[in-house]
Amino acid sequence: MAAPDESEPLAYDRLDYTPLPRSVSLARRRAHRLLTEWGHPELAADTALLVSELGGNAVLHGCLRDRLFRVELALTERSLRIAVSDPKGELRPYPREATADDLFGRGLLIVGQVADRWGIRELTVGKAVWCELDRRDGVEAVRVDGGRVERRGVA
Repeated sequence: MAAPDESEPLAYDRLDYTPLPRSVSLARRRAHRLLTEWGHPELAADTALLVSELGGNAVLHGCLRDRLFRVELALTERSLRIAVSDPKGELRPYPREATADDLFGRGLLIVGQVADRWGIRELTVGKAVWCELDRRDGVEAVRVDGGRVERRGVA
């Protein structure tokens, strides 16, 4: 796993959430809105997906009663760093192959396909699972047939 981009953030957000499924929806919507406000709507959908997958993992596998999970977003000159931390450091996530009948088990496979880098950082209490999306400056999102979004280079 690669090391995260530790350069100084141009924009930063951090919020703690209660370990409930509806908190994952709130975190996903907040992340999408922030990326749009920060001037990077082309990263908003992927960011929302990654926050949803990592937040869902934190709620299902990493939270303890009365302990919050945290979502951090940091936009740097090169990338967007997403980190979701929870209080269970002894349970380190790993990608696994889910069977067709499994309801769960695909989250980190999705993260690995969507993010440019991802990893796990041990904390004093708990762990943080982080991922990064490289900035796509010079790329615009264009809506094409059927409402699908296509990315095209800007001349």
